[in-house]
Amino acid sequence: MFEKLEREKREYAREYAMRVLRHNIINLNLKPGQLVSENEIAEALGVSRTPVREAFIELSRASLVEIYPQKGTYISPIDMDIVEETRFMRCAVEKAVVQLCCDVLSDTDIIFLENNLTLQKACVSQKNYKYLLSLDDSFHEFLFTACGKKMTYNLIKSVMAEMDMEVTVNEHKEILQAIKNKDKELSAKLMEEHLTRVIFDMSYLKEKHPEYFKMDSTNK
Repeated sequence: MFEKLEREKREYAREYAMRVLRHNIINLNLKPGQLVSENEIAEALGVSRTPVREAFIELSRASLVEIYPQKGTYISPIDMDIVEETRFMRCAVEKAVVQLCCDVLSDTDIIFLENNLTLQKACVSQKNYKYLLSLDDSFHEFLFTACGKKMTYNLIKSVMAEMDMEVTVNEHKEILQAIKNKDKELSAKLMEEHLTRVIFDMSYLKEKHPEYFKMDSTNK
């Protein structure tokens, strides 16, 4: 079922529409192959059609939707080649980010991240996965921001996928501990393992719902 998120203060309608659509696509509230109505999304979010149309265009650039003139907009099937390329890109960037964090994170930064992890654990126990996803984004975003790479984070955010959240919290804890220990090699290794797990999560999903995935030459 489509999930409407709260609109943030001073958030432009286009940004709001894109954030809500991305959330629902990533969490499979909008299924791959599903037709999405510009009018219905606009009405659900309380915005005009224009920002929704602009959000569709941006999401199509991230391969999350497919726009067909005269036919409509459809949620893109999951392309495992794109999933792998996304993993490769994030590994290359975020391994470098955690190594930078080993040098620049302050005591205040560490406290912020530890508080974030405490809230993540509470969300797991309470099964509050909606807030947990927000905290997960905040954890990664803060690592980029703390080492002066916020623009880089904004560039890759559109392709960030969610994973098994309970396992994710434990992995975040290990990554932060490696950073606190200023262990660049281990922090990079843990980040790579953390981001690579999305491939295994997707493989499991493909076994359960092959209809969600783009067909390749092996299953045509």
